Parts: sequence; C-alpha cells; structure tokens
Amino acid sequence: MAADRPDRQLADQLSEERVDHRFKALPPDAEGLTVGALAAERRSLFDGGFTTPVLALSAESVEHNLALLETYSERHGLAFAPHGKTSMSPQLFTRQLDHGAWGITAAVPHQARVYRAHGIRRIFLANEVVDAAALRWISRELDADPEVRFICYVDSVRGVELMDEALHGAARPLDVVVELAAGEGARTGVRTEAECAAVADAVAAAGTLRLVGVAGYEGEVPQADGDRVRAWLQRLIALAADFDKAGRFAATDEIVISAGGSAWFDAVADVFAGIPELSVPVLKLLRSGAYVSHDDGHYRHLTPFNRHPEEGALQPAFRLWAQVVSRPSPEQAFVNAGKRDAAYDLDLPEAQVVRDARSGDTRPAVGITVSALSDQHGWVRTAEDADLEVGDWIGMGLSHPCTSFDKWQLIPLVESDGTVVDYIRTFF
Repeated sequence: MAADRPDRQLADQLSEERVDHRFKALPPDAEGLTVGALAAERRSLFDGGFTTPVLALSAESVEHNLALLETYSERHGLAFAPHGKTSMSPQLFTRQLDHGAWGITAAVPHQARVYRAHGIRRIFLANEVVDAAALRWISRELDADPEVRFICYVDSVRGVELMDEALHGAARPLDVVVELAAGEGARTGVRTEAECAAVADAVAAAGTLRLVGVAGYEGEVPQADGDRVRAWLQRLIALAADFDKAGRFAATDEIVISAGGSAWFDAVADVFAGIPELSVPVLKLLRSGAYVSHDDGHYRHLTPFNRHPEEGALQPAFRLWAQVVSRPSPEQAFVNAGKRDAAYDLDLPEAQVVRDARSGDTRPAVGITVSALSDQHGWVRTAEDADLEVGDWIGMGLSHPCTSFDKWQLIPLVESDGTVVDYIRTFF
C-alpha cells in the first residue's frame, strides 16, 4: 500500500529554483537559468560546462534499485518506509512512494519537517522525541491534517513523561512504538522485556500517546551475524505478541512491527514471515534506505543480495569525477576533490576509470589508488604503469551514501552516455 504522493506543485517548485553559486560544479554559464530549464538542455557532464569536482548519480542505477526493493518488499509481504536521511531528497522520496513505499522514515524532527514541507503524509520517526518544541510542531501537523500520520519511538518512562507534558491539550494522540534495544552495549532502546512493559504502561497512562507497536534496529546487534540478528528479531516479535496478549494494543486497529537497515533486511524478511496471527492485522515495516544509490564500499560488501543473488543485485549509483591538478612524481598525483566533496567516514573513494583530457576516451584506472583525502585534495598513489597526467578526469566510486548526499545540494542525474537529464535537490 503506497502512501499519498507528494504534491506535484511542490516538486515543480524545485525545478523553478535558480541556478547560481550555491550549487557546486554546475556550469557557470547556466547562472540564472531555472533547474528545470538547465535539465531540459540535456548537457553532457563532460563537455557541457560543468566544473570539477562534480558528483554524478546514475539515472539507470537509481531506477534499477528503486524497482528492485519494490519487488523485494512485495515478494516478502513487507511494507516499506525507506530511511530518508540517506538522501534528504524530495524528488527521490516521490520516486520511492511511486515504487510502493508506505511512507518515509526520519531520524530527527528536522528531517520530518522537510518531509512535511514536501507533502509526505506518513512519517516513521525512528527515535524518541523529547524536544518540546518539536513535539508541539508534530501535534500541530496532526491536528491540521487528518491524513497525516506520525509514528515515533519511546524507549524510557522519563521520555514518555516529557512527551506527554509537551503534548498536553493535543487533539490527536501521537502514535508510538516501544524500541527494543539490540542488546547490551547497543545504541538506543529498552534493554529488557520487563522494562519494555514499564514503558508501555507509561504510554497507557499518558492521554496524549497511543501504543501501536514495537520496533528496533538489528544493525546494532553486537557482533552481528545471521544467527544473532535473527535471535534478536525473534525477541522483537515475541515482545509484540506478549503486548498483544496483554491487551496493550486495544486502541489500535493495526500493530506495527518495524526493523530493517540496509545490511540485514533479508533476516528481517525471513523472521517477519513467521509473525503469528495477532488480534489485529500487522504492518511489517522495513526501513532500509541506502539502497537508492547503494555504494562502492561499505554496503557493497554488506548487502543481503550478496547472500541471496537469486533475489537480484543493487547497483552503485554514485560516481565522483575530479581532475588531476598535480603530478609531482611517477608515484603520486593529486586530484581536486577532498573531504568537502567525497564520503570518507567508512572507506576512501575508489578510483575506477580515467577520462583522457586529450581524447575524451575512458579507460580503467589501472594502478591508480586514492590513498588519503585533504580538505580539497585527493592523494593518489600511482604504479609505474599508470597512465595519468594533469588534466585527466578520474571517476571514483564512493562508500556510504548517507555521507555522500549531504555534501552536495544539487546533484546531476546522468544517463550512461553522460547526458544530464535532471538534478537531484537535497536538504541537509
């Protein structure tokens, strides 16, 4: 079941934004054009006036990845609320909803405000919200539109007290799910089932909250492997069943059970398939988000599709292009992209192809390795046989989508021949 599609007028507003100095790498001669007008020109990324470094997003890979998770979710009977923090792009949210997403997941209230500003009506906020100003804003959104639905975590009695105090006088209750921690030493969440029950009791005593389910994040399971992750997911299901048996979900007509990052969603699908029949229907809600762009590092190695190739395969969609600006020795080169341009928190960029400055031809980046990043320079180590000179472009794969999108406010969406067909706006 897909959520309501964001207002088309809001998407059109993005295309009417003017191109100027705020947006890295866009052609200087395009200044003053609207984003939509520039996209209509279908310029080449390589000779259409773009400056380096420039981040490109593959149009074909994005579409492939969107379709793959849609069919995966349908095949396994899962609703899908992809984590929007990965891209913070309303255009991509719209496409995710068009591909069957139930709603969009947020981590903090600011992200939820971006979602609401662009028409998203179903928001799963995977955090306990104890900020009174944010809670009052959520309450106003709920009161203003009966079609809006927020669900957020609770993981402490004190948190419930703060939420109830901030929401006093609200016309509609805020839906909450008890977050079960992934284990001792994990991130957030209630550590034991007995403590979960105490939090649920506090929710029941608060007139401003409504308990609708349980949730958590299996990616935080200590020393995670398939067995440990599945064991924790079984605990999550058992908690939901115990709550249901105790009548804790009497106020809702749908029980939400939610998990699922980008590394173990196969385990989520397997275990959620065994959820027993409860007193009301269950919304099995998956929240994986990094799949849209995938990557050439961290998630390339962790994706569940590596374990289940029969289900398909995600495609890395990012490529950062930078130019060689210095070749001080046969063993060393420097490109004009650094920490301000490339994700580096998990893995360094991976040199993949070289575009020859003289001929425009591309070749594999043989013997070329990114060894370090400064603020605005990439350190490149070159083998003796590496064919590389000043002016050449190096196309690099990136690791960790969450810290790739946040460095670029307007990202060219590029077809395989280099034609730029759109620009993806981000709001971090």
